[in-house]
Amino acid sequence: MTTYNYRFEKVLTLREQERDETEIAYKEAIRQFEEVATELYNQIKKKEETLEQQQVRMATGFSIDDLHHYSRYIDRLEVQIDQTQKEVIKSRSKMSWYESQLLEKNIEVKKFEKMKEIGKQQYDAEMELVEANRIDELSTIKFRSKEDRW
Repeated sequence: MTTYNYRFEKVLTLREQERDETEIAYKEAIRQFEEVATELYNQIKKKEETLEQQQVRMATGFSIDDLHHYSRYIDRLEVQIDQTQKEVIKSRSKMSWYESQLLEKNIEVKKFEKMKEIGKQQYDAEMELVEANRIDELSTIKFRSKEDRW
């Protein structure tokens, strides 16, 4: 008896490889997003701490130069935060795109796997029918050979 050969096996293998590559890219996009988001969090935290220090220093009194220094430093932090927020949005968008691509690839692979499963079931049913016909033929031949002996 022959084994089942799925006619789209190479296509299925290719789609599985594409899915795996997309999954790797998606995981990398997640890693990049987490990295940039953590950087943004740290910058915001640094700004809040600097504002608190400034408030404490203002309560105890400090020079105009120090006030200008804090002001320039906070302005630079705000610029960095704005840039990092743009990077976060960009990396989130990239992550979402890879997520949708991965979902599409998974669906495509599942379709080919389902087609393979259905084809295998049909093949098995056909083989059972062929085997049943073969057994019927053999039993008929055996019966006729016994009948011819009488």
